[in-house]
Amino acid sequence: MSTNLPITPNGQQQEASNYHIPVLLQEAVDGLEIKPAGIYVDCTFGGGGHSKLILERLNENGRLVAFDQDAAAIKNLPADSRVIFVPQNFRHIQRFLRLHKITQVDGILADLGVSSHQFDEAERGFSFRFDAALDMRMDQRQKLTAADVLKELSEQQLHKMFEQYGEVTNAKTLAKTIVQQRKIVVITTIKELKQAVQPVVMGNPQKYFAQLFQALRIQVNDELGALNELLQQLPGLLKPGGRIAVITFHSLEDRVVKIFFKTGTMDEPEPADVFGNKPVSPFTIITKKPITPSPKECKINTRARSAKLRVAEKRVDNE
Repeated sequence: MSTNLPITPNGQQQEASNYHIPVLLQEAVDGLEIKPAGIYVDCTFGGGGHSKLILERLNENGRLVAFDQDAAAIKNLPADSRVIFVPQNFRHIQRFLRLHKITQVDGILADLGVSSHQFDEAERGFSFRFDAALDMRMDQRQKLTAADVLKELSEQQLHKMFEQYGEVTNAKTLAKTIVQQRKIVVITTIKELKQAVQPVVMGNPQKYFAQLFQALRIQVNDELGALNELLQQLPGLLKPGGRIAVITFHSLEDRVVKIFFKTGTMDEPEPADVFGNKPVSPFTIITKKPITPSPKECKINTRARSAKLRVAEKRVDNE
């Protein structure tokens, strides 16, 4: 398969079959400060846009390990001997790198957004624009679907999910409505879900359903759990001076990444002890403020609007 891909209107490389337009492409790869002979990991290969630019900056000795749990992504792999493809969730990064005899790498990139391909394929159930089964599984090998979540979670669990993962204004009312409705009819399709909750939709319906679906998707795919596991493995995976670049798309993810880069843990920064000493993070923060897409990029790719890029570097004295 050729690595030559069509160009988007903003000059970016576009993936095969319009699979996905990479967000913050130049900024993210620039942030990694690619070493030509280095080893890099793209945690979310998708359409291969970020990977392609990384490969362009590697020489014949460089290597790229690409992870993606969505089986559809393998169709976008370039015919390039420098690429190792791992069809798994990035939460297993250390395990699979070791299987390939890699202990440390020079840089890691994670674009946490859902690909346009996933949103635009009706049968995947990610978008409320279509009617299809409530699926939302990024990894089709897993059993839990969005329909299962709506059927099995308690009212309290649904309330917490919609409030935390979707920031739904009336999360408690929404959860109660779903529990009441599922006693009458089994909710298995997007149309059935929208009809069941229609009486409690508040504000802009488009925004409301976007938040509802985001919460379901995060729950189904355990997205925050996977992110936490990835971050916790970084200090041991990155070489001293190695970099991590993470693109987030909602405040929950961004907050987790921000705190981890600052503290090296999932916890809020601890105050200084009685001697004025503070815990030292294994990272130096490169982006004091997150990098966001330009107005031009947002105009071309509206799904980029909520993206935030944060970059950190492993301290040389943290081996």
